[in-house]
Amino acid sequence: MTIAEILVILAAFLAGISVAYCWYRMKVCVITGMVQNDFDRWKNEHTKEIRKDSVNRSRSTLKGRISEQMAPLLPEFPYAPADARFIGNPVDFVVFDGYTDAKDGDGSAISVVLVEVKKGGGRLSRTEQLIKKAVEEGRVSWKTIVIRDDEEPEPDAMEGSRCIGL
Repeated sequence: MTIAEILVILAAFLAGISVAYCWYRMKVCVITGMVQNDFDRWKNEHTKEIRKDSVNRSRSTLKGRISEQMAPLLPEFPYAPADARFIGNPVDFVVFDGYTDAKDGDGSAISVVLVEVKKGGGRLSRTEQLIKKAVEEGRVSWKTIVIRDDEEPEPDAMEGSRCIGL
């Protein structure tokens, strides 16, 4: 074989590779265009449905939040509405059961109750379950924190209290 024949074979081989590459690229472009057209058609057909679902979910979430905050006013709420304090997270309410009576001078005992309000068949989140377990196991405590000015003299240490200088 001469060098001229080798060059012709090499040129033919490179031309074949170039034609195959161009054909492959053309096929990829055609398939990409078809997929893009199918996606655009699907998106146009389902956009209204997706938006409606999004609005419904948002509406449902808002209704749930409103229901939580309005719960003390509902007949199912077993505590005096004035005794409930909405905190929202990680539980919905801290209820100081008997607070109103104690404030008015009629009551002598107050119970502290953490309340989570669920609409329908809602389940407690993992955090809410852990808080419930802590309360049930008695892992609840009281801490008084006295905040003093730097100009004030240091007070005597109080039982169960901590002083923080500002």
